[in-house]
Amino acid sequence: MLSDMLLVSAPGKVILHGEHAVVHGKVALAVALNLRTFLRLQPLSNGKVSLNLPNIGIKRHWDVTRLHSLDLSFLEKGDATVPTPEQVEKLTEVADVPADCAVTERLAVLAFLYLYLSVFRKQRALPSLDIVVWSELPTGAGLGSSAAYSVCLAAALLTACEQIPNPLKDGDGISRWAEEDLELINKWAFQGERIIHGNPSGVDNAVSTWGGVLRYQQGQSVSLKRPPSLKILLTNTKVPRSTKALVAGVRSRLLKFPEIVNPLLTSIDAIALECERVLGEMEAEPTPEQYLVLEELIDMNQHHLNALGVGHATLDRLCQVTRSHGLYSKLTGAGGGGCGITLLKPDVQRQVVEATKQALTGCGFDCWETSIGSPGVSMHLASLLDAPIRQALDIL
Repeated sequence: MLSDMLLVSAPGKVILHGEHAVVHGKVALAVALNLRTFLRLQPLSNGKVSLNLPNIGIKRHWDVTRLHSLDLSFLEKGDATVPTPEQVEKLTEVADVPADCAVTERLAVLAFLYLYLSVFRKQRALPSLDIVVWSELPTGAGLGSSAAYSVCLAAALLTACEQIPNPLKDGDGISRWAEEDLELINKWAFQGERIIHGNPSGVDNAVSTWGGVLRYQQGQSVSLKRPPSLKILLTNTKVPRSTKALVAGVRSRLLKFPEIVNPLLTSIDAIALECERVLGEMEAEPTPEQYLVLEELIDMNQHHLNALGVGHATLDRLCQVTRSHGLYSKLTGAGGGGCGITLLKPDVQRQVVEATKQALTGCGFDCWETSIGSPGVSMHLASLLDAPIRQALDIL
């Protein structure tokens, strides 16, 4: 059993191309976003297991002896990757979450307990741990925050109980697990996502686990080899939307106008495949012409998504603002508000980026300068983290 502190991080995600079309069997390109969730796990000797999620105001602890005395046989039932309604109900009883706790907070606690109890249930005794999770990702923005949370939990807990090795023992600074260990992390993270979302596709946790770019189609995902890291502006319009309602709206439009919408979906599929081809060529030495192609694809896809009915006035405004500065943007995710991405070519001038960010924040949007194609779940030496992250995790 672990005797030292562990520090793990995992990225969020954005959809580069293929949102909505992927629901109808087309290709989607999901990319790791270099805004990350961080988890610190420390062994304790006080007989407690503690969970602290400062981003959403959760601080809970449980008595390890009491948890160990409970009948946890319900964890043995059901499909290994599909938590049953009975399991969720039993977890709710074990968690003892206050009745007035918001849904997001309650599900985060249940996902943690499910993974903690499941991973350690075959140990002679449940370990006493202190876990703090802090994120650069906003919640509820379609950026894979829950998946990054589940991936961090899975990686830390599996390492703590020595089901997978600590990769820092064989590396320096930042290390990643071997492929078979990532498979196990992804499997358990998917279970956490099932607790939170019920019926997720598995794309978000896979991107957070492996990082880079993932090609997803009809339940199958393939990682692109050594994709380029692309700089972007990520903009949150802060307009809430219902993914379920937007997906239903596209389906309704498809049924009403099949000869119009089917070609749109086919064209979005072609855009994703062309982007995949260009990204593959950029592995060697990216050229200015390739970045121009990426911009064209972004612009075309945004118009297609508007034609599907998933645009929004704020997203139009985002595209207008960035276009006035010579930059190209599209929505990412469900649309109807939410987030958009803007490609920043390597030769874009610093003053252009700053002026664009200022204009977007002037519209009332949140804006981050970041990158996509970043590494997946990783183990860190605490001393090498940026000071704000160390401070946020209370490990200065």
